Amino acid sequence: MPELAVAVLGPDRPGVIAALSEVVLAEHGNLLDASMTILRGQFAMTLVVDVPVDADHVLADLGPVAERLGLLVSVRAVGATEQGPATSPYVVHVHGADRPGIVHRITGTLASYGANVTDLTTRLAEGLYVLVAEIAVPASVDVTALQADVAAAAADLGVTATVQPADSDVL
Repeated sequence: MPELAVAVLGPDRPGVIAALSEVVLAEHGNLLDASMTILRGQFAMTLVVDVPVDADHVLADLGPVAERLGLLVSVRAVGATEQGPATSPYVVHVHGADRPGIVHRITGTLASYGANVTDLTTRLAEGLYVLVAEIAVPASVDVTALQADVAAAAADLGVTATVQPADSDVL
């Protein structure tokens, strides 16, 4: 069965996930991976599904749900993934006063080491900006140098940052 990536964005309300997953189930599909969040009242979800139909068919099936709930929906086939170099999981924590450029500078520093951001969440509450990113660091990277450069970039921005090994017990 083909794997499809589905992206959904729109106003949040109870029942959005149930409505979307009902369409996948009706097609005898299986939800493989999903990530969902609410950002300032906007529902955002990306999922990968395994279904016996193509992307156009799933998009057409999702049409009535999307229209009823005011959602933007995109569906595309997932290509074969290449096995990259061996990596280790780390977590980056950044916090401090809000200012433009925090995400750009920190993720740019990570990218300069070949570290891939696999999950990223930011929140702004009462002037405090918090960024948490899960990253995959290539085995060849000098992690001590990476940690020092991330901390230096954060200091230039007036925030603090740490890069620590991820807890292997957490999904």
